[in-house]
Parts: sequence; structure tokens; C-alpha cells
Amino acid sequence: MAVSAGPLSGTVVVDLSRALAGPHAGMMLGDLGARVVKVESPGHGDDTRGWGPPFVAADWPATGPADGVSTYFLSCNRNKESIALDLKSDEGRDVLTALVERADVLVENFRTGVLDRLGFTTERLLELNPRLVVLSITGFGHDGPEGGRAGYDQIAQGEAGLMSVTGSGPEDPQRVGVPIADLLAGMWGGYGVLAALLERERTGRGQVVRTSLLAGVVGIHAFQGTRQTVAGETGLAQGNHHPSIAPYGLFRCKDGAVQIAVGSEGLWQRFCAAFDLDPHADGMATNPQRAANRHAVIDVVEAAFAPYASADLLGRLATAGIPAGRVRTLDEVYAWDQVRSQGLLVDVDHAVLGPVTLPGPPLRFFDGSGAETTRTAHSAPPILDGDRESVLAWLDRA
Repeated sequence: MAVSAGPLSGTVVVDLSRALAGPHAGMMLGDLGARVVKVESPGHGDDTRGWGPPFVAADWPATGPADGVSTYFLSCNRNKESIALDLKSDEGRDVLTALVERADVLVENFRTGVLDRLGFTTERLLELNPRLVVLSITGFGHDGPEGGRAGYDQIAQGEAGLMSVTGSGPEDPQRVGVPIADLLAGMWGGYGVLAALLERERTGRGQVVRTSLLAGVVGIHAFQGTRQTVAGETGLAQGNHHPSIAPYGLFRCKDGAVQIAVGSEGLWQRFCAAFDLDPHADGMATNPQRAANRHAVIDVVEAAFAPYASADLLGRLATAGIPAGRVRTLDEVYAWDQVRSQGLLVDVDHAVLGPVTLPGPPLRFFDGSGAETTRTAHSAPPILDGDRESVLAWLDRA
């Protein structure tokens, strides 16, 4: 494998953010090879350093979590350095000024106006460094009637409609099992930064990229969005079955359940042939008919699956060419050789914990000959202020 330092090698990111949305964006840029300097508050650092349990000690699980490292913090801060700065002090602002002057990107997710009050307005940042790309993430947007409103993931999931289409039914709204509003805002933010860096190659000037938890979720409404804005239909939660495709979802079998995705009429024909079903039965001949008669379709499919254990059923579905799978627990996911083969686990040496394995970046890169050039050397999330000396030396302030 031809190993590279990453496509953003040589790019400098100053990460002023905390919690998840901003740190996730910064980590994405670090995964691509950027040098990411995380600026934290003295004493306690990023809020997520205190989010737990679990907190893992160096000899975990022998001694329990006391004074350990937050696994939440570990999830969104790999490939970064840490320096603690009091941005209300002259010294802290001076160091941040020096960082801004050398940076390509600045990431922040303060509430609207906080950075201004610290003396780093957008105008000041771009005056210090006209080539700077600023990523600014808020909860509900920087302006508008609720601009500046504090944003927390679960609140944003609800306000942005995601919970209304998630759950067993309309009376059972459920949050997604990960902080998806935060993660999406970070992902959209990283996407925007890359676009702004590309435009800077043409114009020579940086700019501000804004997104929010609200925007992140609305931006992935997909067919549920156009279902509302074009057809005037309000989608509601309906459990583990697709509102527009049938059969598509989770179906019970002899010893559990499997998932299938019969996404075309050709697949429906093959599915019926494999389980001795009539593809032209009343109300089931076309996908619109099946979607309209979803409950009857579910009953038919589950009756066909009832004699089979899940392992045998998945084998039969594979033979028939029907997309299918099971619901894995996270321990099963991380033990799956397919996950490791895709670079989705990385081994790093943590300054306190020693060797640990982290979920890895989801992108791989290949050159024109097909040789993989993906970055493979990653660094563990930093301890608080652990890179002060090296960062100050780089700034000629040691």
C-alpha cells in the first residue's frame, strides 16, 4: 500500500469548538491529514472530557472508571493536538491571534456573539488572515427569528422533524441512537470547508461557512422532505418498514428477525419464486399496491419466514439474490472482519490509556493505478494541554 499523509496534509486547522458538532468536523479534517490544534479551556477542557460513564482508566476494567478518560471525548477528537488557552486573558488572545495568522481553517461552535465579545469578529479574523476559512456551527442558525437559540442534539432532532418519522408509530417518537443532529452538522460543516478551500484556490481569499444542527437534519429529510413540500403528505413514524417501498424492513422469523429490501419489481418476482408466493396476488402486484397494503404484505412475508431460523433464512435470501441482513449489536459490528477490512477501526497509542482501538474514518483513497493511498497512521485524542510546548514552539512563542 502506498501510504500518504492525507489529501489535506499541510493544512492547519484551529479547532475552538467543544461538545460534538464542531469537534466532529475538526476530526474529519484531521483524518484527511490536516494539522488540527484544539484550543480548550484551562482546567477542565472540552465539555465532553466530563461526559460519562464510561470513563476508562489505564488498567480498565480492573480499577473502575474513577479519574479515567471519557470514551465520549475519544469518539470525536482523534488526530488533534491540544493547547489550553484562557481567551478572556491577553495572553490567551495573543496566542489565538498567532494561531489564526497561521491557520487555513478555524472551527467554532460558540453561541452567536460569543466570539465577537472575545474580540474575534468575522471582520477581525479575516483581517488577521484574509485566506482563512471560518466554519461556524450553531444550533438553529445564526439569524432568523430564532437565531442564536441554544442547540442540543435531541432537541434539534425533535424540532427538525426527525423524531416524528422515527419510532414504532406516530404516538412513539424516538431519537436516533446516536447524536445525529450534531454529527450531521459536523459533516455538512466539513463538506463546506472543503468547498471553501477549493474556491480559495481560485480567488486567493477565505470566507465564512455557516451551518447548524437544524440545517444538518433538514438537509437529510430526503424523500420525506419532498413528500411534504411537493405532495403535501406529512410523513409519520411507522416503525421498521419503509413508507414507499414494500416489502422493505425488519421481518420476524423462527428465532428472531431479518431485514430485507425488495426495491424493484424484478426483486419482488425473485423473492416470490424463492418462497412460493404469488407475485400477482390481490393488492401485491406492484410496489404502489404493496405499499398501500403494507400490513397485509408484512403478514404474508412473516408467514413465509416463520419456518426458518435466521441463519438459514439469510442463506436462502442470498441464493435468491435478495438484499438482506441481520441487526448486529455494536460488539458484533466491531468484531466483524468486514469492518476491519474497510479501515473502520484504527489502533492508536493514548498518552494515558496506552494502546487502544478507535472507530476509524469512513473514507479511503486510491491513485490512478488503483493503489491505495489512504492515511493509515493516526494519533490518539490528546490529553488536555498536552501539546502546549510544541504548539508554542511552532508559533515561536516558546
